[in-house]
Amino acid sequence: MPRCASSTQPVWMHNRLRMIVASFLVKDLLIDWRAGERYFMSQLVDGCLAANNGGWQWAASTGTDAAPYFRIFNPTTQGERFDKSGEFIRHWLPELKSVPDKAIHQPWTWAEKQGVTLDYPQPVVDHAQARVATLAAYETAKKSGG
Repeated sequence: MPRCASSTQPVWMHNRLRMIVASFLVKDLLIDWRAGERYFMSQLVDGCLAANNGGWQWAASTGTDAAPYFRIFNPTTQGERFDKSGEFIRHWLPELKSVPDKAIHQPWTWAEKQGVTLDYPQPVVDHAQARVATLAAYETAKKSGG
């Protein structure tokens, strides 16, 4: 495996978050994986061609890895599983510091119920609907040989 040299860029991202972001962009928003791969490579301090390129292909289910096309990370479930109390979220999104632990992974729902205005956007896509659309797109591509 090739060694990965650090660049001079100032940003680092945990691998779990890389996978969640890649899955969201590729499978929820249907963005070409190559756009994400290029952006990550240009921004991350630990950018490594082999790992970055391979990771994006894995997320998109297009690489040599046998990752099934139906593997689609749910960002909310990933957060609930790997950041139960929201410590990571609050570190990077201090505007959510007042959101209770139980609501941290869907703060827009909590804010609406509480009548609170958060400086935080609503979801840009409904994950369940996006998942259905993505599976249909992959099935179409599979049937057409593309």
